[in-house]
Amino acid sequence: MELLNKDINEVLVSAEQLQIINRRLGEQITKDFEGKNLLVVGILKGSVYFMTDLTRYIDLPLKLDFLAVSSYGSGTRSSGAVKIIKDIDIDLAGYDLLLVEDILDSGRTLDYVSRMLQTRGANSISICTLLDKPERRVVELEPDYVGCSVPDEFVVGYGLDYDQKYRNLPYIGSLKREIYE
Repeated sequence: MELLNKDINEVLVSAEQLQIINRRLGEQITKDFEGKNLLVVGILKGSVYFMTDLTRYIDLPLKLDFLAVSSYGSGTRSSGAVKIIKDIDIDLAGYDLLLVEDILDSGRTLDYVSRMLQTRGANSISICTLLDKPERRVVELEPDYVGCSVPDEFVVGYGLDYDQKYRNLPYIGSLKREIYE
């Protein structure tokens, strides 16, 4: 990790803090979804580390699926245009969906995805995000579960990337500006 660490300005959420967040959210989700038909849908690629660890703390029968969307390309800000790259494979009728996202900033992607999925017959749709940047929100969207808030900086690690790099950092850190400017 030494080569990757040199590009990080500051660690914002440590590996230990991430596991505390996962346990807290998993326990709350377990309580809230007890007796329901839970389908956990990860938004790829960024949520894969978070979703994997989170579901280990959800003490319920559940199914997993993935949705791959893009609104960034290789930039640092959302383009506003959401593109579905891989759709959900499971028929949503009768399921209580938990959308799992790495970061919620503008809200455009999750707003688009949740509106799209609402037409498919799920009993309910809830949103769980590891990171929240409420000051960047451009659509009215409030997640049901939030790991923590982060400042308006470009963050990487634990699934979050810049140009498909840095996902494998075991923590979340702010990327040095000279890397992406």
